[in-house]
Amino acid sequence: MDLTIHASFLPHTDPDASLAFYRDTLGFEVRNDVGNGTMRWITVGPADQPGTSIVLHPPAADPGITDDERRTIAEMMAKGTYAMLLLATKDLDGTFTRLQAGDAEVVQEPTVQPYGVRDCAVRDPAGNLLRIQELR
Repeated sequence: MDLTIHASFLPHTDPDASLAFYRDTLGFEVRNDVGNGTMRWITVGPADQPGTSIVLHPPAADPGITDDERRTIAEMMAKGTYAMLLLATKDLDGTFTRLQAGDAEVVQEPTVQPYGVRDCAVRDPAGNLLRIQELR
């Protein structure tokens, strides 16, 4: 089998705030932006990785989700426990400085973890946890 990761999905609560964060703060390119109002699907990704994308989506748009499930999703997003993404960079300190300047909610400053990885953590405007590892 020859598989690649094409796209991962992260929920958003405010498409404009999420777009600004992923485009302006993280520097991702916008590949697609469809929908209207809060019902927007925004595809972003690193310019040098055209085959890998993140789709920012309305979290409860699936017609199969019940009202109780929608409430649970909203509660988990508000706590920052619904979704997570792991990114990597060669310049963790520079990336962290850029994130701070972009008003990202800092969860953890750059630190060496007990398991040997040096990383930091922030939340995007929807509360999704982004951990960023330093590549060696």
